Amino acid sequence: MNLANLSPLAVLLPILGAALAFLLIRHHSAQRVVSIVILSATLLLECLLLVSVWDGGTTSVTLGGWLPPWGVVLVVDQFSSLMLVVSTVVSLAVLIYATGQGMADGDQEAPVSIFHPTYLILVAGVSNAFLTGDLFNLYVGFEILLTASYVLMTLGGTGPRIRAGVTYVVVSVVSSVLFLIAIAMIYGATGTITMADLAIKLAELDQGTQNLLHVMLLVAFGIKAAVFPLSFWLPDSYPTAPAPVTAVFAGLLTKVGVYALVRTETLLFPGDTLNVPLMVVALLTMIVGILGALAQSDIKRLLSFTLVSHIGYMVFGLAMSSVAGLGAAVFYVAHHITVQTSLFLVTGLIERRGGSSSIDRLGGLAKLSPLLALLFFVPAMNLAGIPPFSGFLGKLGLLQAGVELGTPLAITLVVGGVVTSLLTLLAIARVWNRAFWRKPEDAEYPDPVLKTPGNVGVLPRTMVGSTAGLVVFGVALTVFAGPLFKVADGSAEIMLDRSAFIHSVLGDSVVVPPVAQPEEKQQDQPATEDARTGDAK
Repeated sequence: MNLANLSPLAVLLPILGAALAFLLIRHHSAQRVVSIVILSATLLLECLLLVSVWDGGTTSVTLGGWLPPWGVVLVVDQFSSLMLVVSTVVSLAVLIYATGQGMADGDQEAPVSIFHPTYLILVAGVSNAFLTGDLFNLYVGFEILLTASYVLMTLGGTGPRIRAGVTYVVVSVVSSVLFLIAIAMIYGATGTITMADLAIKLAELDQGTQNLLHVMLLVAFGIKAAVFPLSFWLPDSYPTAPAPVTAVFAGLLTKVGVYALVRTETLLFPGDTLNVPLMVVALLTMIVGILGALAQSDIKRLLSFTLVSHIGYMVFGLAMSSVAGLGAAVFYVAHHITVQTSLFLVTGLIERRGGSSSIDRLGGLAKLSPLLALLFFVPAMNLAGIPPFSGFLGKLGLLQAGVELGTPLAITLVVGGVVTSLLTLLAIARVWNRAFWRKPEDAEYPDPVLKTPGNVGVLPRTMVGSTAGLVVFGVALTVFAGPLFKVADGSAEIMLDRSAFIHSVLGDSVVVPPVAQPEEKQQDQPATEDARTGDAK
């Protein structure tokens, strides 16, 4: 049995779960059970899909009996299936966290009747974006998840949330309009929106038209991925939402934009046409983002700026157009989804325990709640890239790929990556020293709750357990880094080659146009790949 035939269930199951949860609008406990069971079943299915393509297979399924390039096609390869598994693990952990918070607070912050159906729709949109094989269905996936995110961001109806939601909506609509215009232009120029077909037909256009379409998609996806200077909206939008919503937004939504960048850059516009501008953008995203983080006193805003900063690492890996760089970027995306979500969940626990997320008002948390300190310390060190965590391994892979590329701009980015990592450690250490290490009475504006040891037990077990589970999953990325790097490198090689994706959709008889590369780059590629594979082992 071809397991790819089951891939539509990754989208359909959350949609059916959302409908069922909505029917159970007056039965909150039943809604919780339905949501968790549906996401668990979806995760099991996606794990089977990942196993089916673990050794490099690429399969596709057409929907509705319409063959490509006219019908909708879903493609399962190593990259898409890995993103599905990681995103659903994170989504399930956040859902359990939100369930615990809802039961503890009486659902005042996130009404169950609204939250659970909307959350499942968000998951369906993310899954659709990861699986789709055509541009318009990718647009549909973005719109599904963005529509759900509008509702989730404004839960509670407070003034700051509504204001942040308006900004988020405006920016998202602008990005979506640009994407839709780009799709229309691409269809007008080629007569198709199936990505496998576009990989062939775009190469037949003149270079000027290709560059225009290329830039249009880069800008649209750059806004969604929050790369500099298109990231201005993120630090003010995410921190105002409820803790579970902020966590899933930070972990997933920008990575869907990164996924779209990687997929279109490698499949539709291969080569190094715009690699130099991408590298410049990556460097600016790293540096500007981390400098913004250093200026923050609120942990949520600080993490939002580090989120922007670390998108730069992923764009750097993409811009190198090598197996080593792209493989490290794929690994880093999986790592960052997990670690960034973990830190936002821990910040929700800090806010609940200390009454604030401002480091000016916190102190003594390491003594008052050692478990909370541990839950923050592990993903924080992982984010900062301290050995032997997965953050260090991912950054090391990216830096090695940059050194092997050897261009002046690549070396500059290597230096920028090291500086960004050190500044990330400085920002995280500042939070640790002030919120966890110093005495509560030394805080500038001490909150009375910190002085009451009896309040240590106010953290619900469900919230702590789901956070701990996600932190352990982040550690598992380190333990199993070898196999994961093998998958990441394999997915990079397949994406750069393109033939597996195109043949799985259009058939083996289709001739894949070659990717134009400088002669010296072609000569260096095998050595780079071998060195990278050796490092992964």
